[in-house]
Amino acid sequence: MSSVVVFSPAKLNLFLAIIGRRADGFHDLVSVAAPVKFGDTLRVEPLADGEFSLECDHPAVPRDESNLILRAAKLFKECLGEPVGARFILEKRIPMGAGLGGGSSNAVAALQALNQLAVRPLGSDALLNLAVRLGSDCALFLQNAPVVMRGRGERIEPLAPSEAARLSGRRVLIFKPDFGIATAWAYGRMVAAAPTSYLPSDEAEARLAAWRKGTAPAGKLLYNNMEAPAFAKYVALPTLLERLRAEFGLAVAMSGSGSACYALLRDETRVRDVIARIHDAWGAHTFVAETEIV
Repeated sequence: MSSVVVFSPAKLNLFLAIIGRRADGFHDLVSVAAPVKFGDTLRVEPLADGEFSLECDHPAVPRDESNLILRAAKLFKECLGEPVGARFILEKRIPMGAGLGGGSSNAVAALQALNQLAVRPLGSDALLNLAVRLGSDCALFLQNAPVVMRGRGERIEPLAPSEAARLSGRRVLIFKPDFGIATAWAYGRMVAAAPTSYLPSDEAEARLAAWRKGTAPAGKLLYNNMEAPAFAKYVALPTLLERLRAEFGLAVAMSGSGSACYALLRDETRVRDVIARIHDAWGAHTFVAETEIV
């Protein structure tokens, strides 16, 4: 096989409850996360010299060992125990500092591509173990459907078909201002405001269970307690979301630690008018992408 091309999707947190801080410094969460049909493209060409290199069309993407693609490649090589080498070519479309999981998705795409190129590919359990070692939200990208995440994100539970059917195929508009939000900063603000910043575990599970057992649409699932610290500092976020609720009747939320937000679109939604409102509020060059939940 001369090369492999893998799609690397963005994700949305449709439900995100940070329930507390762990002894290891990570946070426990309960979340429903879903990949979307918008994302990056990763091309991987095998190299016989056993080395890894990375090229990208976005100048801000690091090309050293801090990039999760190269870290994933190194872990894969160690696990496989063979002299694997590859040239990675990343077409970057997912904005950075957005809470859309772009770096984690790229890392998992690298694992999947290298596994396709391997003579003796790793099994699904081995790939999952590598994904968990790379990052808290990497495991979800091994699934091609909405999932429930628990722990620090490594415990994955598929939704029942009837539950996933309320999410999959739903049109969504993703939009991000010209600033990002550092994940470490967002969690740091939650620690500073603890315990009131956290949603108790039993309440988080009860909220999620109520949606899963009923027939409520996707919009009724939306929740994110990481919005509080982000909205307190970046007032442009809640101001625009409230406008979209009031003017268009849309279900809206922030994804992950932000700064990207999203709106669930309805059949009758005037998408051009929504985009015009976003550009009016945040500027004509604001990132906007219309896509669907997988």
